[in-house]
Amino acid sequence: MKRFRATSWIVPGLVGVASTSGAFGGAALAQSPSFSCDKVQAGSIEEMVCTDSALSSLDRRLADVYAQASRKAVNEHPPMLQAEQRGWIKGRDDCWKSDDRRGCVEGEYKRRIAELQARYRLAPGIGPVTFVCDGDPRNEVIATFFQTDPATLIAERGDSTSLMYVQPSGSGARYQGRNESFWEHQGEALVTWGYGAPEMRCRKVP
Repeated sequence: MKRFRATSWIVPGLVGVASTSGAFGGAALAQSPSFSCDKVQAGSIEEMVCTDSALSSLDRRLADVYAQASRKAVNEHPPMLQAEQRGWIKGRDDCWKSDDRRGCVEGEYKRRIAELQARYRLAPGIGPVTFVCDGDPRNEVIATFFQTDPATLIAERGDSTSLMYVQPSGSGARYQGRNESFWEHQGEALVTWGYGAPEMRCRKVP
């Protein structure tokens, strides 16, 4: 009788099982993702992850980072991590709409890993660094830069916070969030905070 062996990772409400036998064969599943590939639908994003060793590796990496974040989020109120992860999975699966499905999926994994590493301080960081904007000491942006892939920063202004990802730039370091941007060069930064907001000129506090 053939023996079945499985390894699993478990987080609240989300369970992944990677078996060493199943529809994709032992050789393929040796590099399986964190979830079971036995019942994935043909043509689905999950099938793409199951059959692509690099994407499977990113999935296992995300499962590990998620587990680390879960341990730090145990006292988080309200509990957001699990709901956000479910939302992220839906967003990843929406990559079927993209012209470059694989590139979309890979980007989703890398950004989610970087986001969790930054938010839960799982990667080395520089800062916090304070910038005073438009010459007003009351108008501060406080930035912490994280050595993730892609690089990230978490910026705080008043009661609001923005996670931003590094973007290609001819000079300096440029980061983009949902409605915020931060472009730093030689101790000065151009900052936009909010949709349609005017650009602020900010200087790093020594």
